[in-house]
Amino acid sequence: MFDADNLAQKYALDRDCTTLSRHVLQQLQSFSPDAQDLSALMNRIALAAKLIARRLSRAGLLEDALGFTGNVNVQGESVKKMDIFANEVFISVFKQSGLVCRLASEEMEKPYYIPENCPIGRYTLLYDPIDGSSNVDINLNVGSIFSIRQQEGIDIDGSAQDLLQNGRKQIAAGYVLYGPSTVLVYSIGKGVHAFTLDPSLGEFILSHENIQVPVHGPIYSVNEGNFWQWDEPLRDYIRYVHRHEGYTARYGGALVGDFHRILFQGGVFLYPGTVKKPEGKLRLLYESAPLAFLIEQAGGKASTGEKVLLDVVPNALHARTPLVIGSKEDVELVESFIRDTLKTL
Repeated sequence: MFDADNLAQKYALDRDCTTLSRHVLQQLQSFSPDAQDLSALMNRIALAAKLIARRLSRAGLLEDALGFTGNVNVQGESVKKMDIFANEVFISVFKQSGLVCRLASEEMEKPYYIPENCPIGRYTLLYDPIDGSSNVDINLNVGSIFSIRQQEGIDIDGSAQDLLQNGRKQIAAGYVLYGPSTVLVYSIGKGVHAFTLDPSLGEFILSHENIQVPVHGPIYSVNEGNFWQWDEPLRDYIRYVHRHEGYTARYGGALVGDFHRILFQGGVFLYPGTVKKPEGKLRLLYESAPLAFLIEQAGGKASTGEKVLLDVVPNALHARTPLVIGSKEDVELVESFIRDTLKTL
């Protein structure tokens, strides 16, 4: 006799046992060396996330956890103490991996090499250790963004020229959201999947599989404080959503948090260029390309406003780019305002 309750219980138990490393192997349907490498790399990212989450959960009680260091990073931005801590966590965790030869972070001017790993380490990790660090001191959500690329050629001079390729060269990408719960979202090119940290087990457990972003959503997420710094097409788009029902503004000041909302609820996130910074603020390799990889896997779209974002080739390790990302119809609506203006020029 068919027992629906028993079947549901067995399914729930199976999902509750699906850890991140197991899921990677299931996705690849293989125990090959490459599959085991990816599983091990995701395990290392999960460990870094746990260490950062633990620090964040006690930040207000720890000495030297909050505030600025007084230094400025390669981006010309003031460095938070949590930026440094999180960056060092990723370095420490991947030193032990044996798989990663290089780490590249927005907090470091040049890639960090792990010589003892390089003879066999075939991968590079690119990451933003703490995205939205201005939120840390006031206990709002922040995140980490990561991307994995395979090393191409022998990097004798340390220039990392092989990293200056488009986002389709990524073999995995994702982010960690540190909020009411700690959530890790990743893709290896086989859909987008979310895992929630179970503190009682110390494991990331599968919570959402094969996430699909809605084709259209009600949310537009942008810092409207920059309105008069934008080109006219972007201002026209904002005027459009102001005049039409069904739109809701949501902007939290942390890219990961804003993107996470769009991924699950639909809509569009924008960080366009400005008069002073036409290239925008977001780093292509560490922020925009990893999230573009995810949104395409979830059925959405990512663009500079004029070009598909995953086709953009950076001209430098810390290159920036405008970003329009989210539901397919909403991104295309923003692009239509830009395209129509270009036609009249």
